[in-house]
Amino acid sequence: MAPDVAEESAWFKSSYSNDTGGSCVEIAPLKDRQVGIRDSKDKQGPALVVPTSSWAAFVTVVQSGEFEPHA
Repeated sequence: MAPDVAEESAWFKSSYSNDTGGSCVEIAPLKDRQVGIRDSKDKQGPALVVPTSSWAAFVTVVQSGEFEPHA
């Protein structure tokens, strides 16, 4: 669960997020070069933990536009 992964103050949303209730994720930097990822609408729910390098690679691919929404 997200509270077990990181303290509440460690989590933050992307600067692209807003408060209109859209689909947002929050991340938290963790020890041992890891990142926690959770649904911003379910702060008490589950969280993923991935290596920082994997998160950085994912963000790079998304920013490149390689992942286009499906029709």
